[in-house]
Amino acid sequence: MEPLIDLQNVDKRLGDAAVLDQVSLRLEPGSIVSLIGPNGAGKTTLARVALGLLKPDRGRIRRRPGIRLGYVPQHLALDESLPLTVDRFLWLAEPRADRRAALERTGVDHLQERAVQQLSGGEMQRVLLARALLRRPHVLVLDEPARGVDIVGQDALYQLLADVRDELGCAILLISHDLHMVMAATDRVICLHHHVCCHGTPEAVSRNPAFRELFDRSPEALSQLALYTHEHDHAHDLHGEVSDSDAD
Repeated sequence: MEPLIDLQNVDKRLGDAAVLDQVSLRLEPGSIVSLIGPNGAGKTTLARVALGLLKPDRGRIRRRPGIRLGYVPQHLALDESLPLTVDRFLWLAEPRADRRAALERTGVDHLQERAVQQLSGGEMQRVLLARALLRRPHVLVLDEPARGVDIVGQDALYQLLADVRDELGCAILLISHDLHMVMAATDRVICLHHHVCCHGTPEAVSRNPAFRELFDRSPEALSQLALYTHEHDHAHDLHGEVSDSDAD
């Protein structure tokens, strides 16, 4: 299948630091790829190169013509003095789109008239995801999307992303240094520490000695090596509440 984005042997330096060294990344339609690694491993830099926000120093990049990209960054700096509601914030991105439906999809439609400066970190993440979905992207990139979200909320978030993948047929790139949920929610894992340490299915990567060597300096990370899987007899929304359809 022709990839939506194909990076081959990419190098990138930021100042004196070699952040990416001969890194390749291939995103195909309908795939969910997790990019994992410790803090400072180059994950966000690789995503920004893939999106065209940074130019590589060396390597080849191919993006399918006419591709639509959606990006949910870790942080977004906004002027505190700027009067900007959530609805207006989305309108600036896609004025003709159904903004309320996008917010409802991510569980924050009640915030439509709230000032963006008043949002919590988790609320802002959901608004940013709604903004990205307005574009009906071919490629959706999320940088630490579960930051500050409890395990039940993470489960709901990753189920939403799986539904989005199925609906749009898009590729999704998840970036995280947390392992347990993201490993269970993906088709393919790339373990990055400036170079690609290993890659493959979650099960294969979790057994790879390079993966264990990369994380063995962090007891917290090692405690997350077991893939997180479980089943519910009910469903949760993005707030962690039992959904109405299952409340009975």
